[in-house]
Amino acid sequence: MYSLLASTVTEKDINQIVKPLLDVLGVVVPVLLGVVGSLGAIWCIVLGIKYARADDPQEHEKAKSGLKNAIIGFVLIFILLVALQIATSVFVSWYRNYEYPVI
Repeated sequence: MYSLLASTVTEKDINQIVKPLLDVLGVVVPVLLGVVGSLGAIWCIVLGIKYARADDPQEHEKAKSGLKNAIIGFVLIFILLVALQIATSVFVSWYRNYEYPVI
């Protein structure tokens, strides 16, 4: 199976597939990092205001829990986007150094 795949896929074919994907990821990921960071900051400010204005202890705990969950969620999203950025650079390095099989 591998020899059949190796004989049909050339370096030019891989370049035509991978290059546009890498270009899109190179543009989208930094934009997403900025959007997630700004939305996370705004949402945490809103939840912080709710936490500060809560009068009832039950309301106070609910706001505290919401704020904690929002911070954890945005940190995880941020970490995953950074991991995608790192994985993309690793993939590009692997892709550029890949030895295509000689037929």
